[in-house]
Amino acid sequence: MDTITRAEPGPHSAPEGAGPPLWRASARARRRTEALLLLLVAVLTIGGHCAASLTMRGELPPQLAGFAGSVLLFLLVAHLAVRFAAPCADPLILPLASLLSGLGLVLLYRLDVAYAERYPKSTPTAPGQLLWLVIGVAVFAAVVLALRDHRHLRRYIYVTMVVALGLLMAPAFFSADVYGAKRWIFLGPLSVQPGEFVKIMISVFFAGYLATHRDGLALAGRKFLGMRLPPGRQFAPLVVIWVVSLLVLVFERDLGTSLIFFGVFVLMLYSATSRTSWIVCGLAMAVVGAAVVGSVQPHVKGRVEAWLNPMAIYLPVGQRPPGLVSDQSAQALFSFGSGGLAGTGLGGGNPELVGFAGRSDFILTTVGEELGLAGLMAVLLVYALLVQRGFSAGLRLSDPFGKLLAVGLAGALGLQVFVVAGGVTGLVPLTGKALPFLAKGGSSLVANWIMVALMVRLSDSAERGRVDRASSGGDPRDAP
Repeated sequence: MDTITRAEPGPHSAPEGAGPPLWRASARARRRTEALLLLLVAVLTIGGHCAASLTMRGELPPQLAGFAGSVLLFLLVAHLAVRFAAPCADPLILPLASLLSGLGLVLLYRLDVAYAERYPKSTPTAPGQLLWLVIGVAVFAAVVLALRDHRHLRRYIYVTMVVALGLLMAPAFFSADVYGAKRWIFLGPLSVQPGEFVKIMISVFFAGYLATHRDGLALAGRKFLGMRLPPGRQFAPLVVIWVVSLLVLVFERDLGTSLIFFGVFVLMLYSATSRTSWIVCGLAMAVVGAAVVGSVQPHVKGRVEAWLNPMAIYLPVGQRPPGLVSDQSAQALFSFGSGGLAGTGLGGGNPELVGFAGRSDFILTTVGEELGLAGLMAVLLVYALLVQRGFSAGLRLSDPFGKLLAVGLAGALGLQVFVVAGGVTGLVPLTGKALPFLAKGGSSLVANWIMVALMVRLSDSAERGRVDRASSGGDPRDAP
């Protein structure tokens, strides 16, 4: 494993004899842009909360001052942490994540009112989500301040992977079924989803492993159907990861974590080697594994049936496909249809008809119903832009570990959004994963803010390196 020596120039170094760092002008411009965007996020979040309350109750929301103060505080803390410890970071990453988190708060407060009217014993979730958001931003600030060089993570990749595998398998032994899956670990009154943190850990491990072994993995083996397959010894890691993802499916019935775990590895493997054979092999193994587990695992099979025949739930019980027990997929389609192009307006729909999942993966149906197709596409574009900024940081970094880590983090976020949004809209089977930043869940929110912190650190290193290379007569494409 490569180590970092003190003599090695880091992303914070300036050319010898250059005087003050040359990236300070870029840093000031980026932080001004970020501050203005965060101010816009605050206006949209507080204004959306007021609009939803006026529609549902005809008055401003109670405790509006406390909500507004909390939103402004978490935006200010996050901005100051970036300004102090990562001044050259991408000015879009933090505002995009903050906008999604703010919209999630608005939707959860709106859903609390609807659920309280339909289900009198329903427990409000928005105050708890606001608390977890504050914790998540505090952890974000701590990571940005403590991790001054992303390459330090490479020293601990094997420890990280051991911990990740332990967390990945823990729910199979220490958790009871919740909604048909074993995804949580219960610690007294708290519940933790280890899979949300595992996606970060496996990205760190894969980045370190592939940066070291990418030459061997890029070798071509035997030719099959006009395509060069990887050599057998290098093919073994893909088989091991495939088996682990299948074990997660079998013992925990967690389709979403399994898909993300395997998908991130194949994506990073292709990024490290540029060989399409890895993509083809990965897709083939994913299809085979999903087909086998879907045919023998009742919970997964039921999700597949709900995907193929969502309206069959309204048939007489004896005529329904085996395993189909929920009307959530059908209600989601009704919700999207009633929203139309412009939506019913915040607070003007009936998203609570989806049931208990309306606050988790199906929170996207609230967006589709009340903000319409236009609002839904805007939210998906925000996710896409956040993923793109992660990939952009990876492209501009000079060290292989940083490049692959950026690809892994952005890819994990993009894959999770795809499997959740695809399941809710009927594109793929439901996975039960939480929609990042928007959905209820403390584990998901904290893990995603850790991911944002790492993306901020990577983009800061990339920009410093770009300015230094341009000032020293490097690649002309690095010039501002």
